[in-house]
Amino acid sequence: MDRQQEYVLRTIEERDIRFIRLWFTDVLGTLKSVAVAPAELEGAFAEGIGFDGSSIEGLARVFEADMLVLPDADSFQVLPWRGENPGTARMFADIQLPDGSASLADPRHVLKRALAQASDKGLTFYTHPEIEFYLFEKTLAPGQPPTPVDTAGFFDHVPHGTGHDFRRSAISMLEQMGISVEFSHHEAGPGQNEIDLRYADALSTADNIMTFRTVIKEVALEQGIFASFMPKPLADAPGSGMHTHLSLFEGDRNAFYEAGAPYQLSTTAKAFIAGILHHAGEISAVTNQWVNSYKRIWSGAEAPAHVCWGHNNRSAMIRVPMYKPTKGQSTRIEIRSIDASANPYLAYAVVLAAGMKGIDEGYELPPEAEDDVWNLTDRERRAMGIEPLPASLDHAVHLMERSELVAETLGEHVFDFFLRNKRAEWAGYRDQVTQFELDHYLTRL
Repeated sequence: MDRQQEYVLRTIEERDIRFIRLWFTDVLGTLKSVAVAPAELEGAFAEGIGFDGSSIEGLARVFEADMLVLPDADSFQVLPWRGENPGTARMFADIQLPDGSASLADPRHVLKRALAQASDKGLTFYTHPEIEFYLFEKTLAPGQPPTPVDTAGFFDHVPHGTGHDFRRSAISMLEQMGISVEFSHHEAGPGQNEIDLRYADALSTADNIMTFRTVIKEVALEQGIFASFMPKPLADAPGSGMHTHLSLFEGDRNAFYEAGAPYQLSTTAKAFIAGILHHAGEISAVTNQWVNSYKRIWSGAEAPAHVCWGHNNRSAMIRVPMYKPTKGQSTRIEIRSIDASANPYLAYAVVLAAGMKGIDEGYELPPEAEDDVWNLTDRERRAMGIEPLPASLDHAVHLMERSELVAETLGEHVFDFFLRNKRAEWAGYRDQVTQFELDHYLTRL
């Protein structure tokens, strides 16, 4: 037993923790949880806890159902919203097979595998997400759109506003769980908010995002409202993205930084950007996994719909910020296509794999987009070599199913399940008769 595991066992005893929840996600990114009694935890560290994996979306087939959850002691935190005595804590868990090998269907393992491949080349992947979400009144009228908690806009300060108080409570709870918050503010949509998490290695960030979503939902329930990470919940308001700042470090050196280069971007950084752009279409079904995701992408309002990059160009899929041009360690890129409801383990895995492919193959970075890409005509975009992102989940799935890169990154099991699930989602959506169709065609035709 290592020191961290001993610390967890000691803390549980000292703080009267009676319930330890082991967290993991299914392939779609839904948080799952199994509670372990303190007396069972030492055995769980050594051997894991058995469960039926066939009951979890995408983890196992019925004939190979036996699986184990193995708690990660480094992720131990007491849950502050379960403040009663006895207390409750949580740890993220890795999924294993009975023989002790890692489950290839575990999204956390998919990201770990991608990070290990980068680590073999001496590189560490860091991420910093800006997570947007909406706050709505809890009562929903049947057939009516949700009601935002306010009518404020971007950076608005609303005295005694629900969003202002909400962010304060949520940030306090996140910090109690060891998750550092860098910024928070009201976003452009009514009831829309953004909270930015501090830079961390990609695995810690993905764990933090799953915790973040849970905290936001819990705080909303406490305040009698509800929170949604749906990419495009309101037709006439901006969607919710998860813009993510990315960088690679080689030890303590920022591998994206080159003094004197345009925008301080090294050859490594330019090839990494080129890799993401080259594979943007085929990874979109993972970074934007829902039917609703493509309504955000194609709605404008700073959502990127075209495969291009630019310096401080918020219409581009990849932006190169220069907030601190004198500090090489801060050189980074920002991918703006990922939405707030993606499975962060899979999304960061495919983004990293695409970027690393660009480095390994020496992809050439195309010219930057200096114009507002949304305001260009289709002909102008074609002349500039700017391709569109997929227009629908169906389009994205067709690109993904032909992608060797995504298949290798996700592994056969996750790749096959994900495609089956998304084909079924599209088929279900396609069969619906929407209110738009009834309004436009029912009496006219």
